[in-house]
Order: sequence, then C-alpha cells, then structure tokens
Amino acid sequence: MNVHPLKRIAIAGIALTQGPTMPKPALAWVGALICEVAMLFMLLPAFARDNGQWENSDPVISWWFRGLRQPDNPAIPCCGEADAYWADGVEIKDSQVIAIITDTRPDEPHVPVGTRIVVPPNKLKWDRANPTRHIVIFLDYSRDVFCYVTGTGV
Repeated sequence: MNVHPLKRIAIAGIALTQGPTMPKPALAWVGALICEVAMLFMLLPAFARDNGQWENSDPVISWWFRGLRQPDNPAIPCCGEADAYWADGVEIKDSQVIAIITDTRPDEPHVPVGTRIVVPPNKLKWDRANPTRHIVIFLDYSRDVFCYVTGTGV
C-alpha cells in the first residue's frame, strides 16, 4: 500500500499508518500522547530538592539562586540552594576544572569536604555576579554538575 509520508508515524520502530486499522483521529491522539510524554521527560532534570533547610536565607541570595540558568541550556535553572555546594577549592589539571567541595553547612545528602568533582566545560558559568562570596557548584544526587559559578563577588 502506497501511503503519503505525512500520513505515517513510527513509534519505537513500529509504523502506524492511517487507514482501516488506524483512523485519522487515533493517529493524531497517538502523536499528541508522544509529545506530552516527551515534554514530561524534559522537565525531569529541573526538579530540585529542598528539605526546608534554606527557609531563613538572605532574600537577595535566594533570588540570585532562583534566577540562575544552566549555561548550556538557558531554559533550565541551575536548581536551587538545596543543590548548591561551596567549592572554594579549585584545581586545573589537563585543561579540566576540578571543583573541591569546602561546604560544611548541614544538608542532605551531604557531599564531604574535600570531594573533587570534574566540571564539564559547558557547565562553567561566568555571566552573573555572585553575591555568596563563594564558588558555587550545583549537583544532582549522582553528583552530575548542573552549573559551576565562580566567586566573582557583587
């Protein structure tokens, strides 16, 4: 059966074709469902953890945290204070930035002081002043880097 390419959709290697077995409304519904699921997966990295430990933070610094965006994907935030660690130690080795955690604040999960984390070049953030007076690294639970913000002052 010869079918116009616009009337065909492939899902996980299975071709769905408008016709007697797949009416046009059902084909549109499947396409809409795929788009919705894809959009939900795009939101996953944006979920931040906040256990309430930062409720009494300076409002200016809290606003700064909320306004940061990932340098390689400006539509996605770096996350929040709960995902941020002081990393005032830094090493450069083989052209790589290595952040050294210096944060002694109580948080969960805690990343021990002295932990070294290689910062991918696309996560280096230089475009905003940093009011914390610390170098800040944003990490997820598996210690993947969201953002690395230098301690540029205000």
